[in-house]
Amino acid sequence: MAQVTIYSTPTCVYCNAAKVFFKEKGIAYTEYNVGADVEKRKEMITKSGQMGVPVIDIDGQLVVGFNQPKIKQLLGIS
Repeated sequence: MAQVTIYSTPTCVYCNAAKVFFKEKGIAYTEYNVGADVEKRKEMITKSGQMGVPVIDIDGQLVVGFNQPKIKQLLGIS
């Protein structure tokens, strides 16, 4: 199974949509609230060059935003 990490904030609509998607598909993920965790925010910015959320890391491949087709492709699901 893929290693999935989502950098998000509690009020982000697209972050919440991504988490619902992962739950519906039975995809385990690690979540970091970058609104509260300064170190994880720095990590996200270093990895992606982005300050916007969500940033989703799937086995080292980054997806910025809730790009469902790209996420499905990286996870090998339909």
